[in-house]
Amino acid sequence: MIRLFETNQLRQLEELEGIWDFAVVEEESPDRNDAADSPSNMVAGRDTITKTELDYCYRLPVPGCWEQHPKLLTYRGKGMYRRRIVIAKETPALRFVFKGISHTARVFFDGELIAEHYNAYTAFSAAVRHVMPGEHTLTIEVDNSFHEGSALHIPNDYYTYGGLIRPVVMETINELYIERIGFTPQHQHGEWSARIEVAVRNVSDVEQSFQLRGELAGQPLQWNTASIQPGAELVVAESFQVPDAKAWSARQPQLYALSCQLFVDNGESDGSLTAVDDLIERVGFRTVTTLEGRIQVNGENIVLKGFNRHEDHPIVGAAFPLALMVKDLDLMADMGANCVRTSHYPNDERFLDLCDERGFYVWEENHARGLSLERMQNPHFIEQCAKVNKEMVEGHQNHPAIIIWAILNECASDTEEGRAHYKRQLEQIRKMDGSRPLTFASHHREKELCFDLADIVSFNLYPGWYGAEDPGELCDRARGWADAAGGLGKPMIMSEFGGDGFYGYRSPSRVKGTEERQADIIDSNLQAYGARDYISGMLIWQFCDCRVSEEDSWAIWRAQTKNSKGIVDEYRRPKLAYEIVQKHFKKTSTTRD
Repeated sequence: MIRLFETNQLRQLEELEGIWDFAVVEEESPDRNDAADSPSNMVAGRDTITKTELDYCYRLPVPGCWEQHPKLLTYRGKGMYRRRIVIAKETPALRFVFKGISHTARVFFDGELIAEHYNAYTAFSAAVRHVMPGEHTLTIEVDNSFHEGSALHIPNDYYTYGGLIRPVVMETINELYIERIGFTPQHQHGEWSARIEVAVRNVSDVEQSFQLRGELAGQPLQWNTASIQPGAELVVAESFQVPDAKAWSARQPQLYALSCQLFVDNGESDGSLTAVDDLIERVGFRTVTTLEGRIQVNGENIVLKGFNRHEDHPIVGAAFPLALMVKDLDLMADMGANCVRTSHYPNDERFLDLCDERGFYVWEENHARGLSLERMQNPHFIEQCAKVNKEMVEGHQNHPAIIIWAILNECASDTEEGRAHYKRQLEQIRKMDGSRPLTFASHHREKELCFDLADIVSFNLYPGWYGAEDPGELCDRARGWADAAGGLGKPMIMSEFGGDGFYGYRSPSRVKGTEERQADIIDSNLQAYGARDYISGMLIWQFCDCRVSEEDSWAIWRAQTKNSKGIVDEYRRPKLAYEIVQKHFKKTSTTRD
């Protein structure tokens, strides 16, 4: 399943789900005499693949992670996926959409390089023109290794899986097509309107004219005729009044289909137009503000109660099926939560679709976690972050459930050099989408230098686990740190807190690591934060246990190579803290006066 709603009526789609051929791309030593003929040299760095050099000895599921295979459980490196495609008739163009490849990809169609992409958690696409009938080959080189060229995917407190972890889609398109739709709701004088941006792409060799028409909440939409140069993308923007729209909220998550059709001259003497492409998005009308130290949705103060969640499971890795996404949301809702933070990367859009439908608030953030200043000085850092931010916002801005954008979790925001990066990225996102507040999660306490740049101040603090501080007293001190560092008058979220609890390890001693001790820590934290009316959110670290990197000492810091702070374990079995969370979240109001 690509999305939870129909995205096209004219454009033909085929999800390339199934079993693909797979080969490990072994790296050869450069001093070997036959290095020039090694598989890695035949593939890496080349723009073409001229023959079947690799041994496709595996058959792996897509979507999927190669760690699912018993011989690839810990493989880190390069692999090659291959899929045969049969085209029945001559096609003006094919467009391949990759929802997530972990973490670096090079895509070949019939041996020719058509796309390169970095980052596991954002989608990208590639178009191929003039495809003839017959059998064709789609080949994808995937790399999940850590190296100097990768600024964001590094050894971390979560695992970087390898593979085509999210759906792959093949679209039959014309050479002129709709790339994406961007929707921004606005509410003035008691009425809703929307700014709608439509990106049209022309992959042909000639200039083309077109007109866009659509519909939203029973309101017809029409743009003026426009022309687009060959090989270009053109964004057409217009604001429309939508008087009959109803607001999206957590209590009533009202959603609407936003449809858009692309028309061109059909060549007849009467000047009539023909629809050649379409795209449907699903949207909701709501506003998000941060006034008087609170967060508001549609003008109502809210309190976020929820979890940090990794897309991680011991059986499927990061390649979540819909049933598991639903399971996670069901468990969070059962505990009384109303919010999830996509730690620490953009999530699968089907999960976001579920949050839209259920009125579940989302804090979504870019992919950059725990980077020291030295790592932020990687020559690829600025470019890779900018691309991730752009793809995150453009790809997910239509989800009403996303009420916060965030960046750079626990990075070097306590340095002047780091501050320049925070400023650059927050300004980039604010320019793309000014309708949502921005934040970042900090663990620098009184040394934080960037709270003045954000709309919400957020703290990662672990009283009771990494220290013996009282949660309430520490929270009050954090409020003071924020006020003194440019966060005065801004909403405050406790964005991480918690402690390890190893599933099944129970003891009346209540020592660290027991389920009892974890429940005590969660209990004291939630009691403290729920009693403070200046707190606008409390997000537990974390929803489920997750695998961590084996490299760079993470396996030494984390027993069983897991971060075991989940309220449920990796198989979603509740720990003792589950009922503690349920007790607090279900009695804590979702609003503030």
